[in-house]
Amino acid sequence: MIDEILRDAKIATVLSGVRMPRMNAIMERWVKTLRAELLDRTLIWNETHLRHALGEYERHYNQHRTHRHWPPRHPCEPGLRPLNLTGSNAS
Repeated sequence: MIDEILRDAKIATVLSGVRMPRMNAIMERWVKTLRAELLDRTLIWNETHLRHALGEYERHYNQHRTHRHWPPRHPCEPGLRPLNLTGSNAS
């Protein structure tokens, strides 16, 4: 039944990977975050509005939201420069 509903909505079903027990937990955490930060706070009018809101949230989640990291950085920011262990000062 759920497969038919998803197929009618043109949603692809992706199964958890073999021998990857944490995969489901990671996705459940992402869905919980999505609900808490977007869906529970936004009145969605129709499918077009939902897709737009999800696109904006995806952009926010991947580019603007700081993550728990020291120092706090956005996911798309370049990382720290590697150490130069050769002794030269050239960059």
